[in-house]
Amino acid sequence: MVTKKEYAKIVQKHAGKSPIVKDTIRAFWVGGLVCTIGQFFRNLYSTMGLDKEMTGTATSITLIFIASMLTAAGVFDRIGKFAGAGTLVPITGFSNAVTSPAMEFKTEGFVPGTAAKLFDVAGPVIVYGTLSSVIAGIIYMIFMR
Repeated sequence: MVTKKEYAKIVQKHAGKSPIVKDTIRAFWVGGLVCTIGQFFRNLYSTMGLDKEMTGTATSITLIFIASMLTAAGVFDRIGKFAGAGTLVPITGFSNAVTSPAMEFKTEGFVPGTAAKLFDVAGPVIVYGTLSSVIAGIIYMIFMR
């Protein structure tokens, strides 16, 4: 039987060094590029005459759509392998996390496959987001009246 120390040595020997500087630069560059693309769409929608709130909404929808399409095409995974954490810019990372299981299980049918797996990640976020907003609303109603 292998002890914890021996196992740690075996893992250390075979794991290899992590290129942390290279990974950090890639994540920073790609994350910045995603944000720059978002800013481009924000500026575009603003020049089209949308107000500040609608500009933010349209930008978010556009980034979600692009990330979902890249996930469906298999491109987002390749970008993720290259950029690591750089693809986890919240809105695109969440879009990918929701779309991936839906795409993976589409062969099981629309309802038991795609629709059900779509909520594996989104479900808890929606539940806790809704619960948090209800609690915040109650607190606001009690103390801000």
